[in-house]
Amino acid sequence: MEITEASRRRIVVVLVLSALITVSYMLLWIFARDVVASEARPGYVEFENSFPLADTWLLVCLLGAMFSLLARRPAALFWLLAGGGVGVYLLCIDSLYDIENGIWWLPGGAGVLELGINLTTLVVSVGLLRWAWRRRSTLSAS
Repeated sequence: MEITEASRRRIVVVLVLSALITVSYMLLWIFARDVVASEARPGYVEFENSFPLADTWLLVCLLGAMFSLLARRPAALFWLLAGGGVGVYLLCIDSLYDIENGIWWLPGGAGVLELGINLTTLVVSVGLLRWAWRRRSTLSAS
């Protein structure tokens, strides 16, 4: 499948927005935790504190994909697949914790942010994987 300029631009926008959201969430977790924390239990905080390294790898993948796509380099396929894969992995870990601990159903809507993050991660990650895989021949020949 060919890559149109409009399609390339849309994916670059998705990558940039995803990177900005990832950095914003990480900064809020570090400096204004009460804005993004669904609860204050020590187990929840310990769980969320384990994400910065994996989130940083996700950020590297998103930026690698963005720069590779813009430069029309074959590495874009790797970065898109790696980014989509790490997104699905983080989604699975986060969702399982949320389901097992009832985070999504916390009173007062505190879990709605978590559910929104999980759904967004699902859509973006699967979308990146699908887009890259359907264009793998074109991307690897860039």
